[in-house]
Amino acid sequence: MRLTVYLAGEIHSEWRTEIKEKAQALKLPVDFVGPMEDHDRSDAIGEEILGKQPNAVFRDAAASSFNNLRTQVLMQKADLVIALFGEKYRQWNTAMDASAALANGKPLIIIRPEELHHPLKELSRKANATVESVNQAIKALSYIFE
Repeated sequence: MRLTVYLAGEIHSEWRTEIKEKAQALKLPVDFVGPMEDHDRSDAIGEEILGKQPNAVFRDAAASSFNNLRTQVLMQKADLVIALFGEKYRQWNTAMDASAALANGKPLIIIRPEELHHPLKELSRKANATVESVNQAIKALSYIFE
């Protein structure tokens, strides 16, 4: 059995690389997908496809349409979603993706530091599992294959 895992969360740190490397080291039969990790490309994709937009609001709206399309397609194909809530960046996209996973019946593992326990308490209770580190998420993922 091979699983596809959607990695939801901020695109500014190397947490996805860490998960991928640890999964590979354990030889887990997993393929990873996720949002566009090139932040500039993610912001510019609307204008790449539709052409120059009249202002920043229209530019963001155009980009959001194509980023939401990408997320919806890849998440629907995923067997599992891992959503990382980090300490440094605003987490609106992560919350939106985690909620979309739940709405679509996708199993969800949330990674969040202990400091975010309170603001994420309701979302954590809806997730299949909530952990505090990438290592714990990898252990949870690995357990599926035992």
